[in-house]
Amino acid sequence: MKKSSTKKPERTRDALRLIDGMVGDDPGLRRLIEEAGVNAHIAQLIYDARVAAGMTQTHLAKLIGTSQPVIARLEDSDYHGHSLSMLNRIAAALNRRLELRFVPGVSPQTKPPRDRLRA
Repeated sequence: MKKSSTKKPERTRDALRLIDGMVGDDPGLRRLIEEAGVNAHIAQLIYDARVAAGMTQTHLAKLIGTSQPVIARLEDSDYHGHSLSMLNRIAAALNRRLELRFVPGVSPQTKPPRDRLRA
């Protein structure tokens, strides 16, 4: 008796590949994932710059005229309210320059390259 040659799906532990498979071609879900990645990236940039400057959240908060919980919220990857004016205040307090840029997007019909899912 011949065995059927059914191939098992390739197993992976690569989180990005797993997410890509779950999201499929849903442009709305892809947009939400990209926005979450951007928010996480901004939070990490704020944290990294503050730590590199040797400041506590409280110290940074005093320099920009806000409270420590506000800084904690800005450094939270789930926070969605980063404003350009607040980022400029943080940059100035940390003796940094804020730099923004526009990059080509992807059409809703195509999946973003895997490296675009990374923050």
